[in-house]
Amino acid sequence: MSSIKKIATLSLSLILMAGFAGTVGCQKKAEQPAAETVQAVTEFEGVVRAALGRYMYLSTAQGFDIVLPGFDAATLAGKTIKVKGNLLADHPPVFLADSVESGGQTVYTRSQEFQAEDFIEMKDREAIPALAISGINASEDWEGKTQGKVFGKLVKGDVNYIALSDAKGKELARVIVDSVSTYSNYYIQKLRLFNEFWFYLTVKDSVDKKARPRNREIFHAAVIGVGLY
Repeated sequence: MSSIKKIATLSLSLILMAGFAGTVGCQKKAEQPAAETVQAVTEFEGVVRAALGRYMYLSTAQGFDIVLPGFDAATLAGKTIKVKGNLLADHPPVFLADSVESGGQTVYTRSQEFQAEDFIEMKDREAIPALAISGINASEDWEGKTQGKVFGKLVKGDVNYIALSDAKGKELARVIVDSVSTYSNYYIQKLRLFNEFWFYLTVKDSVDKKARPRNREIFHAAVIGVGLY
């Protein structure tokens, strides 16, 4: 595996790495670069394991989401690359790429600053409560709530849904997925070895109570984030 070269203020880098290393589940409008970036250049080298939209993941940069503003990172999937950039202290775990090399050629040079867009900040994700779904008729478990997180499995088909299970592993209910953000789809790529994980949702309309027994669908939602916790 390719080595990681770090040219940085060692103590600050170690603090950041300790907060994010060892997990692929970690995650304001852009401010002035000097205010939001760690004043050091870091270089990662390795194979692109997941990439979608402006997001990219290297196993040699565990715990970080590498962001390439204005670039389709999916074109680099499976390639060995070298990326230089900065950790964004105000937006953990974002690593803002300044340049990317592949096959000895520069394939990306940053010309834009980081914008939050569909990226969900860690502090915002931590504030989203878990929905304790007790049954298909327990509307009070989700109605009246604008956001919530559920632990389940994404099932794709004519209607995409998140399957929720009870303590015995039996399907309890289904949340109909109306949309998934690019950042969430990117994270689903990262978590492809896991069958179930947390989905952060914008809660939408409930399914009519009379229709719920047919397929156990309870409400519609937009997926705004995904993670292991």
